[in-house]
Amino acid sequence: MTILDLPHAAVSPPIVTPFTAADAAESDVDADALANHVDALVEAGIDGMVPCGTTGEFASLDDAERRTVVETVVDAADGRVPVIAGTADTSVSRVRDHLSAAAAAGADAGLVTLPYYHGSTSPDGQRAFVEAVTEDAPLPVLLYDIPATVGESLDVEVLADAAARESVVGMKDTTGDLTGLEAKLRETPDSFAVFQGVDAQLYPSASLGVDGGIHALSQVIPEAFVALGEAIRAGDDDRALALHRRAVAPLFERCADHGFAPAAKVGAAHRGFIPDPAVRPPLTLPDADAREAIRADVDAALDAV
Repeated sequence: MTILDLPHAAVSPPIVTPFTAADAAESDVDADALANHVDALVEAGIDGMVPCGTTGEFASLDDAERRTVVETVVDAADGRVPVIAGTADTSVSRVRDHLSAAAAAGADAGLVTLPYYHGSTSPDGQRAFVEAVTEDAPLPVLLYDIPATVGESLDVEVLADAAARESVVGMKDTTGDLTGLEAKLRETPDSFAVFQGVDAQLYPSASLGVDGGIHALSQVIPEAFVALGEAIRAGDDDRALALHRRAVAPLFERCADHGFAPAAKVGAAHRGFIPDPAVRPPLTLPDADAREAIRADVDAALDAV
């Protein structure tokens, strides 16, 4: 199965990167815990895996660790679901290196942001970067629009031009801007896969025509996201709206206050999916009261399924 074969309203998690000790700055990637997490999520019905995404703390991993994470996820998925590897970096050459490493590991696609730190001075800069990164790319590429961390949003005309390239097959939109998302859907062909990146916007985005979502909390409450996808596909709007309002939106609102790598790790550890919620600096875990509130919202979300 490829990313273009996924069912409508498919959901894939930007999977967390577990570490071997509570002092994550001084510890290694816990490949065994990561593999177990992937297996549990696939068994729960999740549609794909996205290693080395934002929630996977890719910017805090060195190149060898990034390769370990992607290889581990590919091996654990074992062809059951497609793997979209995060390949973002600040230069064309390094993004292409990550794409090559992901291809060698057996990933099905690469996820590419605009460069962070250096922003473009015009859409022409974005266009030149996208063209250079995707030229003869060893993997199909999804562009990743996340202005909160990159500093700018992907220009719609640049996206439309990119969608005409054979190597660019889709995008993840984490702008939170539904009006802008509708413009992106309008300016790209139906064959171009568009995934919502804001967990609490999967349900409202479904009516706009998105293909699915790449959502951090789907690795914490996979039951809720799987049920939501099924309800959307079945046209059961009452069920979909209830899951959105009672399960997904409240937990998303809680976790948005703490960052999705720390919050997702707290939730995943509460579920027993990973052994420890440790994050690498500069990220920090929520305080004890906040962790307890996250765990309570996870339980409430599961009760709502």
